[in-house]
Amino acid sequence: MSKFTAGNITVFGQETEFDGVLSFSDNLVVTGKFHGTIQASGNLEIEKTAVCDIDRMIANSIVVSGKITGDIEAKDRIELCAGSRVHGDLKAARLRISDGVEFEGKISMLKEIPSSDVFSAASDEYKNSLIMQSNEAR
Repeated sequence: MSKFTAGNITVFGQETEFDGVLSFSDNLVVTGKFHGTIQASGNLEIEKTAVCDIDRMIANSIVVSGKITGDIEAKDRIELCAGSRVHGDLKAARLRISDGVEFEGKISMLKEIPSSDVFSAASDEYKNSLIMQSNEAR
């Protein structure tokens, strides 16, 4: 299920369909369908079963395993996991793209220097460290 280890987690289940503008400050996991705009200060995870057709998606960190059409921006990081499909522009301070990702769009890197070497840690270890850093910043 979720890769978040701390904080409140809200889950939009597989049977959930949301259309509109969404704001949140904790952690959100989407496993269903989302259409619209996300403007958040929390962390967002798009699960393998999720399909998102967005105008814009903004959050602190975004982990994508599902399908997204639209632009994505993260203050901290974006991670595209194996099997994900993203058609839109990405903007983040840190970016990780796994093998087996379908991506079409532009990438813009924010001018924030990461506090850890993203290529020296194992994927799960890296994810957990970023979540912990994010929670400490609150």
